[in-house]
Amino acid sequence: MAQQKTSNAFIAASWVALGVGMIGYLVGLARAEMLLNEKGYYFSILMFGLFAVISLQKAVRDKLENIPVTDIYYGLCWFTTLLAIVLLIIGLWNATLLPSEKGFYAFAFLLAMFGAIAVQKNTRDNANF
Repeated sequence: MAQQKTSNAFIAASWVALGVGMIGYLVGLARAEMLLNEKGYYFSILMFGLFAVISLQKAVRDKLENIPVTDIYYGLCWFTTLLAIVLLIIGLWNATLLPSEKGFYAFAFLLAMFGAIAVQKNTRDNANF
């Protein structure tokens, strides 16, 4: 199968998704009226989630390209990705925020995670060009 370079439009859209998700989430945190330890919790979950999805994307891609990936690492990638999402859900469920604020954090988080996956995919796809 012939591989082609990822379009500049998709590369830009991926970076925009990552940037808008992360910046929106972080600006929301900076402006939020919550204790510093709560802000730290949500910040840590964002960073943990971004690392988890990048690692998962790499592991999935390695398996598809027949690059050895241990089952334990592959399983840990899935576990940590799901754990980051579950921890955000638990945090938001128990937070004393308006429903609109909870939705904002959830969607900004998911947008940032999608953007991180897409940027990692584009980076890997274009490494040969």
